[in-house]
Amino acid sequence: MTALVIQVAMEEEAQPFLDAADQVSEPVEIGRAVHRGLAVGDATVVLVRSGIGMVNAAVAAAGAIARYGSDDVAIVSAGTAGGLAAQVEVGDVIVASEAINVQADARAFGYALGQVPGMPEAYPVDEGLRAALAAVEVEGVAMRAGAMGAGDRFVTSDAALTLREEFPALLSIDMETAAVAHAALLHGARFAAARGVSDLCAPTADQFETHVDDAAARSARVVLAALGSLVR
Repeated sequence: MTALVIQVAMEEEAQPFLDAADQVSEPVEIGRAVHRGLAVGDATVVLVRSGIGMVNAAVAAAGAIARYGSDDVAIVSAGTAGGLAAQVEVGDVIVASEAINVQADARAFGYALGQVPGMPEAYPVDEGLRAALAAVEVEGVAMRAGAMGAGDRFVTSDAALTLREEFPALLSIDMETAAVAHAALLHGARFAAARGVSDLCAPTADQFETHVDDAAARSARVVLAALGSLVR
């Protein structure tokens, strides 16, 4: 059976999963990441809160994969994201088709923008996990599928306009997902992501504080609704 790790960055993103659990284990810290075992219906999963940012996310993912991935491990990046594409709206849940590190720029050496040398231009998503998330129907939640970007800065309006030009396929941006995908690829783990849009990066980026809880809850509802398929 698949060992399912759900990784979030913040406590606000962890809380909806904790609220939905029938049982929650005592927290265990590995590095700075906080691990909790959750029993949700017939499923048992691990919830990992990494802390914000690419390095925190990658270290937490690697630690979780090493600890729980002796046979088969799947890691799902959940929580919130900023909406980047013009058609994305606050409250949407994005299911990733791929993940891109928007800070990587080794074009001087012949690599594509967003490509870390030696890594793919975009990090792949496991098709089975993606399909399980995309198949979910949650009342009141609009689902979108597309590329997710991530980097170590909060994207405001000016930066968002540049990212739209440089990465026209991106639907959303956050500060962890591509790092989780990178770690999963290196360790041979399966990866997927489903994040709720908490704010729009352009034309303004002032909605995060208002909508973070709602967006985190929507992401969690989608992941939890797919649990039966994710842990097979």
